[in-house]
Amino acid sequence: MGETVSNDFKKQLSNVIGFKPKNILLYKTALSHRSVREGADENNERLEFLGDAVLGSIIAHYLFRKYPYKGEGFLTEMRSKMVNRQKLNEIAIKMGLKKITYYNKSDNALKSSQIFGNSLEALIGAIFLDRGYDKTQRWVEKFMVQNHMFTDDLEAIEVNIKNKLYGWAGKNGKQVEFTTIKESVEGGRRLFTIGATVDGEVIAQAKGFNKKDASQAAAFKAVETLGL
Repeated sequence: MGETVSNDFKKQLSNVIGFKPKNILLYKTALSHRSVREGADENNERLEFLGDAVLGSIIAHYLFRKYPYKGEGFLTEMRSKMVNRQKLNEIAIKMGLKKITYYNKSDNALKSSQIFGNSLEALIGAIFLDRGYDKTQRWVEKFMVQNHMFTDDLEAIEVNIKNKLYGWAGKNGKQVEFTTIKESVEGGRRLFTIGATVDGEVIAQAKGFNKKDASQAAAFKAVETLGL
């Protein structure tokens, strides 16, 4: 990776995160997808790994303070709702990360995938290394929790949409299954197309770079299709 970072990137990054970073190269790495940078020290996967752990800790601490009388099961479920793939991807796009993430823009599958949520986790890893835990905690609570994670609404959302689908099937004597419709390779990565079927008929399908993400997305679409 070159050592230069454009002034345009610096300005856009500062606008998104709300402060001027010290080590700008950390943030460049955090926003570089493996489709454009293959080296483990050049793309954002290591920072994503770190950011995932830091974010989990910050959200756990936040929920621990917010709900002093709730048990472990409730806290775990709320954290899952707040930091699931789809939610993080949605927040990342709303924050403007899609515009400043470096990825292979000619790969249409990437444009509609969950990579921007991964970039957000990597960004959190970068902020942690650049500014420390306390600054990262304040940033996450202000820019993510207060702006995008409305806990009152989340309390009412069932965390596992698949369970909702299976519950509906059980009540109505239907058989719900998730099947792999297609496997392909896009940008050097395996891409799965998973279909949600009711009594053998595909009612929704979705793509993802792992079967879990693809089937969860297919379940969301199926629930919408069935009007649940």
